Amino acid sequence: MTSRLPKLVAFDLDYTLWDLWIDTHVTPPLKRDGNALNSVKDKYGEEISFYRDVPEILHRLRNAGVIIAACSRTSAPTLARRALSLLLVPPPAGHKGESPTPAIKFFDQQEIYPGSKITHFKKLHQKTGMPYSEMLFFDDEHRNKEVESLGVTFCLVSRGLDDRTFEHGLNEWRRRHPTEVAEDASAEKVEAHRDEEEEEE
Repeated sequence: MTSRLPKLVAFDLDYTLWDLWIDTHVTPPLKRDGNALNSVKDKYGEEISFYRDVPEILHRLRNAGVIIAACSRTSAPTLARRALSLLLVPPPAGHKGESPTPAIKFFDQQEIYPGSKITHFKKLHQKTGMPYSEMLFFDDEHRNKEVESLGVTFCLVSRGLDDRTFEHGLNEWRRRHPTEVAEDASAEKVEAHRDEEEEEE
């Protein structure tokens, strides 16, 4: 099977990347203990941290040049962004000497606000120009599968994002889209080449 990746991978936050509802279980202010990796605490010591496999998944996507998006319908968007800003993602395996990265720097696009996820993905489409068929979305709520009406591939996250769920989502997207649909770029190159040849004549 092809190892092609979607051009955009989006993640919900609550119970997808971390084990809580940011607008229900967390009380500001948030703070990080020094340079503690993957750990932020709220006013009462409630910890926010990514599920174990999330950091490596984020590194893998970024290294592959995939656009990473956060798509959350939380009613506490400011708090969610603050948590992403404070969370330090450890360097990838085999790069222990490197500095950690604030989680928010991994997310090229952030659609974090209440409402239907269809709105979130329409905004992503407008901002990035990516076709919906090149988008893969991980979320723990089945109702958000409605984004498939746009052409987005949806993967349900049952117990937090892990490597197995991530690979399942990738395989499903690859099954649906075995070849790249956006062939306009190659067509444009052919036209440009033809124009150049005509000019030379």
